[in-house]
Amino acid sequence: MKYAFYPGCSLEVNAAAYDVSVRAVARVLGVELVELDDWNCCGATEYFSQDELTACAVIARNLALVEPSMNQLTAPCAACFLNLKKVDRLMAEHPDLGGKINEALAAGGLHYDPGRVRVRHLLEVIHTDVGEEAIKAKVVRPLTGLRVAPYYGCQVVRPYKDVDDPEYPVKMDELFRWLGAEVVDYPVKSHCCGGHMTQISEPEAFELIRRLLQSALEYDTDVIACLCPMCQLNMDAYQSRVNGMFNTSFHIPVLYFTQLLGLALGVPEKDLGFGKEIVSAGPVIHAKLAAC
Repeated sequence: MKYAFYPGCSLEVNAAAYDVSVRAVARVLGVELVELDDWNCCGATEYFSQDELTACAVIARNLALVEPSMNQLTAPCAACFLNLKKVDRLMAEHPDLGGKINEALAAGGLHYDPGRVRVRHLLEVIHTDVGEEAIKAKVVRPLTGLRVAPYYGCQVVRPYKDVDDPEYPVKMDELFRWLGAEVVDYPVKSHCCGGHMTQISEPEAFELIRRLLQSALEYDTDVIACLCPMCQLNMDAYQSRVNGMFNTSFHIPVLYFTQLLGLALGVPEKDLGFGKEIVSAGPVIHAKLAAC
């Protein structure tokens, strides 16, 4: 299986653990990721608030960089995935906008025909294309006894409904059951983490994060599994700040889903970015999986 691959900026810095774990599990599962040559930032959410055409053109450039021989592009970051998918849809649904975008791309010798590339989140590729049978066959260290709360956030399952159920997604739940984990019935799994609200209004942002952590605590969660760098950053890096504001004592590790998948596939922890998280996952991982 071969896919064009858009890593996004976060995986080069704060989400480095996501980057190494994505590449590690892809190798084990036989998924060939062909990184786009000279890709650029997707702009996250900020570009759209300033100038839609510029934002779309910047994002469309990445779609245009997909080799003609390939028609699927996967992104592990939720914001990157959403932006790439959104621009492809906007160009298809609004030909006038699409024409202006291609005028901008032409300045760099590029062109993109909407619909040529199917944009997919990495979770969907692993869950649907690799599939249950192939994944189970490669599990060498089952996650038996580890209570995992799958957290999807809001950008992968909304506004489009072709990835999973927008209110109660299940693909990551199913993946972790295939790996032998105890999947927590996490009722806030698709609620917003606040995104960049931490830079705008800490009280509102920290309240959103508190709700996610509180629900995980109430369901006796060992670890929260994310598929978005921003979600992981908010719940991990700001956990102590949330404790200070609300007089709580949360100490819940927040990892990327690929890190736990890699563990089950027998990839060494050092090759999955363990230790880069702020709330250490080591103690609970070693305690729960020591016998495996």
